[in-house]
Amino acid sequence: MKKGILIFFAIFYSASLFPMALTLEQEKDAYTRLRQRMVEQQLAARDITDLPVLEVMGKVPRHLFVLPSERHLAYIDSALQIEEGQTISQPYIVALMTQHLGVKKRDKVLEVGTGSGYQAAVLACLVDQVYSIEIKEELAKRSSKLLKDLNYNNVFVKVGDGYKGWEEHAPFDAIIVTCAANRIPPLLLEQLKEGGRLVIPLDSTPFYQTLTQVTKKNGKPVLKRITDVRFVPMVGEIKK
Repeated sequence: MKKGILIFFAIFYSASLFPMALTLEQEKDAYTRLRQRMVEQQLAARDITDLPVLEVMGKVPRHLFVLPSERHLAYIDSALQIEEGQTISQPYIVALMTQHLGVKKRDKVLEVGTGSGYQAAVLACLVDQVYSIEIKEELAKRSSKLLKDLNYNNVFVKVGDGYKGWEEHAPFDAIIVTCAANRIPPLLLEQLKEGGRLVIPLDSTPFYQTLTQVTKKNGKPVLKRITDVRFVPMVGEIKK
């Protein structure tokens, strides 16, 4: 379905849930219904089968991670623009990448590309520690504050080049890269535990990338193609 049609139906459906000025409790209930509808129709109806992932996607308030002007679109099946020319991925892609990480509660995860902070919030509900790197300083500051305000206290954000990873806190049980790369950053593979998984969009053509699951076996990457995706490009050291 085209994005324009999706937005039309989202506005129509949202209008039925937000017909007039609502109390905070009524607004919260309306967003909860939108979120549950998202989980049922966009995730569980497709190939998201990991029950903890489905549960968390039904809890994290995505509408608080998008621009205020876009909140009525927060639960549609589409990526949305955020600050600094970046995007927040569509809910399905967030769930798909999280599912392919295969994380456990005691895990420590590295995220490259904090963006809005939404993916970090999802991971924070599933694992012990999330270390997230954002190269755009203002975006990192905003997302870090929002995550703290929402009590995701096990997420640690820093400004930096994600291509280099976060060596002080390595090794990581899993690594997720939320921007497109033309190759697997060697330092990320180095900082991944043996047997750990890295999920990353790798360049295929100028128009899309291949979302790829990388498993570290005997120090080497074993690749598995997941699906075609479109992400904003990784910037920094990787461009040199």
